[in-house]
Amino acid sequence: MDKIETYSFTVEPFHVDFTGHLFMGVLGNHLLNAAGRHSHNRGWGIDQLNENHYTWVLSRLSIELTEMPAQYEHVEVETWVESVMKLFTERNFMIRNADDGRIYGYARSIWAMIDTATRHPADLLALKDGDILNYLLTNEEKPCPIDKHGRIRVKASKATRTIPTFYSDVDINGHINSIKYIEHILDLFPREQFEQNRIRRFEIAYKAESYMDDTLSFFQSDDDANQLEIRKNVGNTDHLQGETVVQAKVVWTK
Repeated sequence: MDKIETYSFTVEPFHVDFTGHLFMGVLGNHLLNAAGRHSHNRGWGIDQLNENHYTWVLSRLSIELTEMPAQYEHVEVETWVESVMKLFTERNFMIRNADDGRIYGYARSIWAMIDTATRHPADLLALKDGDILNYLLTNEEKPCPIDKHGRIRVKASKATRTIPTFYSDVDINGHINSIKYIEHILDLFPREQFEQNRIRRFEIAYKAESYMDDTLSFFQSDDDANQLEIRKNVGNTDHLQGETVVQAKVVWTK
């Protein structure tokens, strides 16, 4: 079987923002759909893993774009697995226009597999006799020309925003959906930011799970509002008291 999966979609009007371009969260969903299809077609899909009480959990995601797909454009996402370690696997993406072939950008992700009963990581190399190693494409074989995930440092004196979580925030794994965090993070920025700039790179690191009825507090770094973290159930504005759920970094360009 081919080691690359191609997933296609059309940018629908109800998936774009007021600039006419795809929401970052919607693009994130399409990347996850591509990953899911690639995994399923090779016997590693969530539905197949659930039969043995395992599931995939997204650990890190970095998206870098030269442009964001616009309304009605036809888009293709290519995805492949770059490496597999004992507890993590690296998956890459290329996002391009299906009609003229121009490349919008690339993405890198890191995934872990967990036991759904214990929530502990599973040994990827021990499952299915290491079958996952049959689907690797190294960076030399299939380049992904963007930087790997960087370190995010947040020093914040108070929370920018605190929000509750509800039914629509929760995914099939029972925790807050990974894309919901992206949407909540970008909601921190004013309209003018999106009118005058576009996102060149978005990085997010998932540190812990949060659940329905948890309260999420957003802390933007005092010296750089584009680096931030989300903590759950802080109880007040002292971010040292809550558990870090997510860290993220947004890089803008004119």
